[in-house]
Amino acid sequence: MFRTIDETLLVAGQIAPDDIATAAQQGVRMIINNRPDGEQGGQPSSAEIEAAATAAGLGYAHIPVDHSGFSMDQVDAMTAALARPGPALAFCRSGTRSTFLWSLARGAAGDEPSEIAAKAANAGYDVAPLLPMIESLRPKG
Repeated sequence: MFRTIDETLLVAGQIAPDDIATAAQQGVRMIINNRPDGEQGGQPSSAEIEAAATAAGLGYAHIPVDHSGFSMDQVDAMTAALARPGPALAFCRSGTRSTFLWSLARGAAGDEPSEIAAKAANAGYDVAPLLPMIESLRPKG
């Protein structure tokens, strides 16, 4: 159910509050919700996921990403969330937006784009379309 990107991040499609305990048992210390509330009928709300994370003693961040793309505010929020004690579990509908946002945050942190792409590919995600953007976010100099 959870796919490992690297030692700091796992990703998943939509999780339920009951999945938080499983995540905690696997060592997750932070939940990152990249799904907007109400995106699809029947999905748990951010408040429900946050309450389950809090009850399990985990950190929580809601950084919703819709289909209009990514903003620097979202990249910065993801960077901040990943800086908290981890590992983190990020989720959206399929895990793709979470992986894309992670890749942009790691690019902004200076990671090598080819290494970012390899980690994502090992988890079953293709970030190749984002490589120019990842490269553009890398610190210059």
